[in-house]
Amino acid sequence: MPTATASLGAHTLASSSTYQLVEGNVYFPPSSIVDSSLFTPSDTHTHCPWKGEASYKNIAVEGEKEVKDGAWFYPETVTERAEGLKGWFAFYKSKVDVRVE
Repeated sequence: MPTATASLGAHTLASSSTYQLVEGNVYFPPSSIVDSSLFTPSDTHTHCPWKGEASYKNIAVEGEKEVKDGAWFYPETVTERAEGLKGWFAFYKSKVDVRVE
């Protein structure tokens, strides 16, 4: 299986051959996060009718500008269909380089 990678500049944020593609976004399992200290909670929340309420994280790596709301995840899901996404991280492709190779 190909490997999905999320990076900011020269810093790898997440990497895994176990990922999910949902609505054009790559979702990474929590275990794929390379350094959780790079992520800080954001006050931003959005709602999806079938996934639930998303929580966001800001990303700060040395030598790069902080990326506000660069990643999101669903701490809880509201449908059986979304259950497999609970706790998994996705990144805004316009803010973070996300590749599947």
